[in-house]
Amino acid sequence: MTTVRDLQAMAGDEPITMLTAYDAVTATLVEAAGVDVVLVGDSMGNAVLGHEDTLPVTVDEVASRVGAVARGTDEALVVADMPFLSFGADEGESVRNCGRMLKEEGANAVKLESGPHTVELTERLADLGIPVMAHLGLTPQSVNQTGYTQQATEREEAAEILELAVAHEEAGAFALVLEHVPANLAAQVTDALSIPTIGIGAGGDCDGQVLVFTDVVGLAESSPPFAEQFGDVRAEVQSAVADYVEAVESGEFPAKQHANTADDLDELY
Repeated sequence: MTTVRDLQAMAGDEPITMLTAYDAVTATLVEAAGVDVVLVGDSMGNAVLGHEDTLPVTVDEVASRVGAVARGTDEALVVADMPFLSFGADEGESVRNCGRMLKEEGANAVKLESGPHTVELTERLADLGIPVMAHLGLTPQSVNQTGYTQQATEREEAAEILELAVAHEEAGAFALVLEHVPANLAAQVTDALSIPTIGIGAGGDCDGQVLVFTDVVGLAESSPPFAEQFGDVRAEVQSAVADYVEAVESGEFPAKQHANTADDLDELY
């Protein structure tokens, strides 16, 4: 099984692949394709739960899906994305919520949308044996403050991200996600750290890349500009379901081969 140490050993040597999954079936497919890390993202909020953003996602919802993904994987590193207000307000509650993902649901690590407020928490979690993946740049849980625009385009904010990246590494984070920041900033952060950086909309100089599953397979109605659609599952699903409806309505399905009969049941009525 991939471990956090394996991931750290890949930094600068072998590209790291990370993809979201929210159920056991998808997790099995993602792992079979060779993905190193499966992130049970709070992106489930807008990707599969019908919300406009990630803010309504609950700890119970993440926990349920982390358990499903963990049961669907054997080799990939499973990371639980901690949802809005599940950490940061109270240290004890933060530790319990994060620990639950490992102790009860089978995750291997947690991801925190990070800032100055998560440095001490990262250190505390690492001390307790809970591996932490930090996340800087565009943090969707801060949508009401930042929107979804590219972050750190000014020198002061870019310098702050670099400083926070170093602080989280020193606090014990084993990896860092950089989302929707200038590529030249991501390259400098990557050079400054010994832990791997995983980019999403942050250019090709990061040690790895992450995308949302529904964007990659073409299941989403729309995708961010930094994502790439590698398939058209949405069209395939719509076609298959339309064929099913037509077959039922025309009487073609079910056919004789789709059912069995029992001789002793003739002439009951």
